[in-house]
Amino acid sequence: MIGSDDVRAAARVLEGVAHRTPVIRSRTLGEHVVLKPENLQRGGAFKFRGAYNKIASLPRRATVVAYSSGNHAQAVALASSLLGAKATILMPEDAPASKLAATRGYGAEVVSYDRYTGDRESIAAALAEELGAEIVPPYDDPLIMAGQGTAALELLEDAGVVDTLVVPVGGGGLISGCAAIAKELGVRRVVGVEPEAGDDWRRSFAAGRIVAIDVPRTIADGLQTHAPGVHTWEVASRLVDEIVTVTEAQIVEAMRFAFERLKLVIEPSGAVGLAAVREGIVDGASIGIVISGGNVAADRFAQLIGGV
Repeated sequence: MIGSDDVRAAARVLEGVAHRTPVIRSRTLGEHVVLKPENLQRGGAFKFRGAYNKIASLPRRATVVAYSSGNHAQAVALASSLLGAKATILMPEDAPASKLAATRGYGAEVVSYDRYTGDRESIAAALAEELGAEIVPPYDDPLIMAGQGTAALELLEDAGVVDTLVVPVGGGGLISGCAAIAKELGVRRVVGVEPEAGDDWRRSFAAGRIVAIDVPRTIADGLQTHAPGVHTWEVASRLVDEIVTVTEAQIVEAMRFAFERLKLVIEPSGAVGLAAVREGIVDGASIGIVISGGNVAADRFAQLIGGV
């Protein structure tokens, strides 16, 4: 189980490399709400934090394999290019074209698979064995989790300790790292938000154990996990207070709000926490929201917020 010291160690590794994204407020949301826009992070999402922290721990010029629908793929590709590693990324055939292009643009080799019929972990394991590579998982790794937690550390250092921290949840790397530092710093409540169509965490919390579902079909492609990770569940099941869900329509409205009122372009996965607060699903005396990413193609963004 990772702790606050692991998150602080990751912050030292990331200092001067990851962007210290700003904290912002909106009068419409209320002065008690502060947002951490990780869509402004290198690679367009919080994933850079964990990927860099993990790959920095490996020997120089290591060979790495990762699997991802897009944000972790870009993060591993970028971190590898900065650290001199060689990256091969397993990505689903239906991954957004913009994320595929960005991953290749950072210098990684991309291998495709069918997310609905293929087991990405077993495919990646075979690929890593063939290449003699180290696997850099998207979330279920202590160094990845600790790196992601630096987003919450920065938010709480820059805005002050909030009553409630709201975090998107897919595999659980972000929320487990954020919860580890947030609870140590005095945050009363940590709430995870996932799409209604992919509620594996909500079901797992209700059952008190990891519950797997079919790969969800949701516009929030970054949250299309089918079950919590083993390591992320160990941390989050102890430190996270609640899991809530939002609908596809609520996600789109949050994206529109961010664009029109905050002048931020955020992807569906990045909008779930904002959606939960805007809809009154989550409230608190003071609220911090992690906006996890903004990697969405212009035509897809226009299609979603335009309702076409």
